[in-house]
Amino acid sequence: MSGIDEEERSVRAAVEGELRLLDPAVRARTAAVTELLDPEFTEFGASGRRYDRASILAVTSADAEATPATATATGMSGRLLAPGLVHLTFMTERDGRRVRRHSIWRRTESRWRLYFHQGTPVNASWDDQNSVGR
Repeated sequence: MSGIDEEERSVRAAVEGELRLLDPAVRARTAAVTELLDPEFTEFGASGRRYDRASILAVTSADAEATPATATATGMSGRLLAPGLVHLTFMTERDGRRVRRHSIWRRTESRWRLYFHQGTPVNASWDDQNSVGR
């Protein structure tokens, strides 16, 4: 097995997990979200709040009752940082609100789980002038 194969498989697994977490049907099932979140999970949300695994489970179960709009993810890409550790970056948009997202996925046993997540709101006028690569 080459390193490229390991990176492709690892990034694909992290992307699949991230897309599952964005799916309202998955978020509505506490057991499914629990399976995807690392026991040591931490998030700095777009709201500025800090979340741990228990508080995210409370938020996702409350969201399930409210049936929130689905977030659309674009530009998702990933890098293998070390064996069993993947960094994903992407943008989401929901109800006209854009958020730049960063996730760290960690493989434990035979399962990939979200270890860290950060969401940063994007001001449309700022983003147009300061996009990556400029």
